[in-house]
Amino acid sequence: MSAAAGEAAARLAGTRFTDVRWADATGSTNLDVLRLSRDGAAEGIVVVADHQTAGRGRLGRAWTAPAGSALLSTVLLRPPASVANATTMAVAVALADALAAVAGIEARIKWPNDLVSPGDGSDVDRKLAGILAEVDWPPGSQASGGWPGQGSGSRLVVAAGAGLNVHRPDEVPDELAERAVWVDTLAGRAIDRIDLLVAYLRALDDHYGRLVSTHDTAALREAWVERSATLGRRVRIDLGPADVVGTAVGVTDEGHLEIETLEGERRTFAVGDVVHLRPSDD
Repeated sequence: MSAAAGEAAARLAGTRFTDVRWADATGSTNLDVLRLSRDGAAEGIVVVADHQTAGRGRLGRAWTAPAGSALLSTVLLRPPASVANATTMAVAVALADALAAVAGIEARIKWPNDLVSPGDGSDVDRKLAGILAEVDWPPGSQASGGWPGQGSGSRLVVAAGAGLNVHRPDEVPDELAERAVWVDTLAGRAIDRIDLLVAYLRALDDHYGRLVSTHDTAALREAWVERSATLGRRVRIDLGPADVVGTAVGVTDEGHLEIETLEGERRTFAVGDVVHLRPSDD
């Protein structure tokens, strides 16, 4: 066990996240956790890497960061199937809580899976973190209908990954500098990645623990809504061949976004890329 993993594990005593494995480099922390789960690993394993060579975001997009500049982690969760869809909300709220506690940063959640530093309405929201929660569906699964054993007591494997921009690299491409931001920059001081990891996992232990013990998503949804950068905003949902423009008005217990379109229709989206529109975009 590395020194960083040992320190984090000791500070996480009393939580479900005491098995911390910290590597200098790996292909993908999500893939590492999925492999461990298939070997029968228990819930709560945490894989952290200083560098990923095959990191991924939503829709298979590459996630790259110089070694040591980001907090790259994935936790193994085994939630009841009935609340598995809410795990992304739990991760986002917990990460926002950690940023507030450790760095004094009031991050906001951009649906479906980003943490941002919000702009002033005329400026863009700048990305702090990306979240990718992947379900390892059992044999017999169907994306549209779940899987045959999805009863009230069945559980799913979720690899809940998060990549947080912590230390700004010396060289940042102009395109990235315009849409990303780093914890150190917002805090005005160097922030320790272990401090962030411990605060994040303690908050996740709380939010996720209540979710799986009560099967009640109401409190988690309320916490997500309080931190949302998307609700109340004019947005565009990019769906590929067709886009939808409207106002984000709500989020369901499963984390689906509710939009009131320009035509006055209320629609719910489980997936899709959201663009926050500025007044100049209307």
